[in-house]
Amino acid sequence: MNRGFARYAWAVLAYNILVILFGALVRATGSGNGCGANWPLCDGALIPDSSNLAQVIEYTHRFTSALAGLLVIILFVWAFRAYRPGHTVRRAAVGSLIFILTEGAVGAGLVLLELVGENDSLARAYWMAGHLINTFLLLGALSMTAWWATVLDADDIRRPIRLRNGRLALLVGAGLLLIMAVSALGAVTALGDTLYPPASVGEGVARDFAEDAHFTEALRVWHPVLAVFSAIYLYIVLATTMRDRHQPGVQRWARIAQLLVATQIAAGFVNVILLAPLWMQVVHLFLADSVWIALLLVGANALAAPAAEETALPRSLQAAAGS
Repeated sequence: MNRGFARYAWAVLAYNILVILFGALVRATGSGNGCGANWPLCDGALIPDSSNLAQVIEYTHRFTSALAGLLVIILFVWAFRAYRPGHTVRRAAVGSLIFILTEGAVGAGLVLLELVGENDSLARAYWMAGHLINTFLLLGALSMTAWWATVLDADDIRRPIRLRNGRLALLVGAGLLLIMAVSALGAVTALGDTLYPPASVGEGVARDFAEDAHFTEALRVWHPVLAVFSAIYLYIVLATTMRDRHQPGVQRWARIAQLLVATQIAAGFVNVILLAPLWMQVVHLFLADSVWIALLLVGANALAAPAAEETALPRSLQAAAGS
């Protein structure tokens, strides 16, 4: 294991999560149009107006996003220098580079097409859902880069995942798709909470079913329904995985995933009761990102090839297995 690279990869993942959460702050405060339909400049200027809070928030997000891109480029170059051709870490680093570039492109598109601020068009909803999906793909690529750098030797070019159990792979894959769908719908409903904030829970429920409700309001009722269904499904999948696969990594990450799913459902209900305050929206998004990463790591451990499996075990268990 290249410890230096592995630590760096985990740090890049953590930093990108912070940038994503800051992006939620930009949307929730309506600061996405702070710089107008200008990118990368801010309202035609290189330096934003410090007296304009929306400009400062938006431009700060652009700066932190650009830094995230630079960190991923370094990750990509380092991976190609530290690992042999054909190594899985290299492939994951390529995915990380691709998705950080598309992440920036989608962000720029939202600004240039003016799908920010008070825009409540269907086009904005599609772009936001696509943005969320790309964000998850980016986090997935970064997570796998860091994980495989942690458990694989730099010279080991064998595939770290073996589909020995196609049923398990399908169950976990379906769970990942459900998380992505629920989160994409959540991104759209969060937009509705920002553009059409209800004065009370009762008013919000009434608006959800009103004939003149905006589509972002009408969708709000479906997000918690799909979220609860997904949580039940994930609990079944995680329990099945823990029953069938007894490796320490599988057990650990499955328990973490179960805890995160339960916390996310509770946070969702609190979010509704408190009428989606800014801080709660950020917490809700952080938990969604965490559930996604945890389930990916459950799958990576559960489907691990023997070499990666053994590397992930503590030394005492490796010695016991070899005796």
